[in-house]
Amino acid sequence: MVEETIDLRDVPPQKRHGLVMDTFEALDSEGTLTLVNDHEPRPLFYQMQAEVDTFDAEGYSVEERGTEEFVATLPKL
Repeated sequence: MVEETIDLRDVPPQKRHGLVMDTFEALDSEGTLTLVNDHEPRPLFYQMQAEVDTFDAEGYSVEERGTEEFVATLPKL
C-alpha cells in the first residue's frame, strides 16, 4: 500500500482541490492520501464523496493537531 502526503498550508487555496484530486487519482488501489491543512477539509470530503467512486468515505479520518494543523487521511478503494 502506497501512502502520499501533501502539506496544503502553503498551496494557494484556489489550487488545493485540483492538486488533491490529481494526486488521489494517481494513487494505486488501496493507497492513502494524507493531507496536512490549516482547516478541517470538510468541503473536500463532501466533494470527494460525491464525485470520486474510488474514495473510501467510511475510512476517512481527520485529526486536529493544533489551531492551524489538521491531518486528514483519504483512503482509496
